[in-house]
Amino acid sequence: MAKGTVRYWAAAKAAAGVAEEPFEATTLADLVAKITLKYENPDLERVLNRSSFLVDGDPAGTRDPRTVALKDGAVVEVLPPFAGG
Repeated sequence: MAKGTVRYWAAAKAAAGVAEEPFEATTLADLVAKITLKYENPDLERVLNRSSFLVDGDPAGTRDPRTVALKDGAVVEVLPPFAGG
């Protein structure tokens, strides 16, 4: 189980109510599931479903989030669509 930091931007930050927080997760999919359960906020869930993710500065892109492994000290950034994108 990796420990790291998740940072929320724009609509994700507004829906989560925090700019960043620590996490414990093994994959990006695991992290998103934990965030969804923690907040139980339909707005945040919608934002997460449309967001792009950076893991240590690298785009997760279209890879299956279950295959994006997280390591200790990882920084995951949640980037919602900007300007209607």
